[in-house]
Amino acid sequence: MMIELPVVSKRDIRKISPDELKAFMVEHGEKPFRAKQVSEWLWKNTAGTFEEMNNISLATRELLARYFVINGVQVQDQQLSTDGTIKSAFRLYDGNVVEGVLIPHDTRMTACISSQVGCSLTCKFCATGYMDRKRNLEAAEIYDQVVRIREQCESQYGTPLTNIVYMGMGEPLLNYANVVKSIERITAPDGLNMAPRRITISTAGIAKMIKKLADDGVKANLALSLHAPNDTKRNEIMPINEANSLAALEEALKYYHQATGRKVTYEYIVFESFNDTLQDAEELFQISKWLPCKVNLIEYNPIENADYKNTGEAKLMAFHKYLADRGVQTNLRRSRGKDIDAACGQLAVKQKPEEAAA
Repeated sequence: MMIELPVVSKRDIRKISPDELKAFMVEHGEKPFRAKQVSEWLWKNTAGTFEEMNNISLATRELLARYFVINGVQVQDQQLSTDGTIKSAFRLYDGNVVEGVLIPHDTRMTACISSQVGCSLTCKFCATGYMDRKRNLEAAEIYDQVVRIREQCESQYGTPLTNIVYMGMGEPLLNYANVVKSIERITAPDGLNMAPRRITISTAGIAKMIKKLADDGVKANLALSLHAPNDTKRNEIMPINEANSLAALEEALKYYHQATGRKVTYEYIVFESFNDTLQDAEELFQISKWLPCKVNLIEYNPIENADYKNTGEAKLMAFHKYLADRGVQTNLRRSRGKDIDAACGQLAVKQKPEEAAA
């Protein structure tokens, strides 16, 4: 007669701590070191199933499969731009979809990853801002995006992934705990072992969380999506500024720099007839004096829901020259992946979850 085992409510194994996993192993008659083996399979070898763990006995794998699941992230769809950029729609375990991008460059290969399903900040120029925020991503889901993009990088270009930017869908500092956990796993020797200096968190500007990054000693670079040089203009395009004024951000960024010693990057999209004059450049120059920094001037990528346009080339170059002539480290960031809606500000899942799951 077959004995039926009781139904067990399964937990995502990557959401439990190493100590919890070790305790589970001991409780079920396994040696404590099995927990370390399993953890290495999950994070270092990026196993998506228990069956892949081939140096662990079948009985132990069956035990794990009875109590746990691995809620991995899969590539739902993939598009290749004429400039080599790859945009992926990542399907999550619950049917939701986020987007991530591999951006190839002569000297680096960058993964642009998402931290939330949608976004709650409603920045007027950003496609993601017109989506509802459905939920935060788990640390493992953020981690998996890097793994999938790293696979694309190696298979498409035969070269390793070099950089990671938290600049995809969502505001990273509104999913603080999971973002920090994902960075810990990405940089850990028993994880992806990537250098913290290769990772950048980009925020629309949440002053108290910038200070928390400093207090917690998070090992990553910081970029502020500035996009306007004064409160009046910034309030118009970024409602978050009403509760996080430039004065509040100045205080937070100085606090961050004093605690970490790191430069901050200002991201500045140059919009036609909005923030592209030499007066705007002068105001941005004054902001650059707050602390050691660099400025990335970014081309705008039009979206369906907004009427903003990229400034003309002559104005862009004059703006760049104004800052550079005054000693500001200034870079021009040309659009990549614009033809597949993969460029800065264009990420927005157009499928409904149930369509993505079909």
